[in-house]
Amino acid sequence: MNEKKVIGLDLGASNIRGSVVHGSTILDIKSKPIRSNGTVEEVLEDLFFIADQLISDDLVGIGIGVPSVVDVEQGIVYDVQHIPSWKEVHLKKIMEERYHLPVFVNNDANCFAIGEYYFGKGKGSTHMIGLAIGTGLGSGLIINKKLFAGPNCGAGEIGMADYLDHCYEYYACGQFFENVYHTDGQEVFERAKANDPIALKWYAEMGTHLGNAIKLIMYTYDASLIILGGSVRLAYPYFKDTMWERIRTLAYPKSLEKLSIELSTLENSAILGAAGLYYDQQQ
Repeated sequence: MNEKKVIGLDLGASNIRGSVVHGSTILDIKSKPIRSNGTVEEVLEDLFFIADQLISDDLVGIGIGVPSVVDVEQGIVYDVQHIPSWKEVHLKKIMEERYHLPVFVNNDANCFAIGEYYFGKGKGSTHMIGLAIGTGLGSGLIINKKLFAGPNCGAGEIGMADYLDHCYEYYACGQFFENVYHTDGQEVFERAKANDPIALKWYAEMGTHLGNAIKLIMYTYDASLIILGGSVRLAYPYFKDTMWERIRTLAYPKSLEKLSIELSTLENSAILGAAGLYYDQQQ
């Protein structure tokens, strides 16, 4: 792996970021705002603008992470979040025809999991789950040292499972504060840092919901390693106690003895994870 150079591209809601990844080293990140409300072709031009700066003769592939449902085999992306024109874009075909390299496309939560597996705290694990807790609750599954995404990147999407009167994502991520208390999550975080009792109470409630989501993960996948990513992980001290209170009610205590929950410390995980899609295909 260390001798190969792969382009990792992260297509976000407002920016496209990319770099050549050589082993575990990111070489010179390029970034550009995207015309989120532009046509399919205009957004592609923004993507090309970054990729054109990174292309070279010693590359072996290109990986792209997108916030959408993806037909992994065909590399078709559907209904990309915050880019209304991207209803159905045959991204793999378009990129392979332009750059004459193998291209791998997957959603951003799966890229987070792959990034942790190859470059972060998931190194050396056989089974792990990357749980991205931000404005949403996304997850990626590594099973037997391979990403398992399902044909439409839908595997492991615990956040969309029914829970109470909505779904887990409604209660177990940064949306919780807006959805339930109509308060901005960043404001709640700042208040919690100042030991505001109401903010701390709200985080404790969110932790209870997240613990229930992790219990569902345990019953479904019997995970031994769960890595928490996303912006909400920074508030871990405020919700970890109630989260673990719920997890410890799992019916299988032996499973809990083997469970480790870690916080991601990986910088530029989206770019690394996109590049890691190439390595996953070589397994």
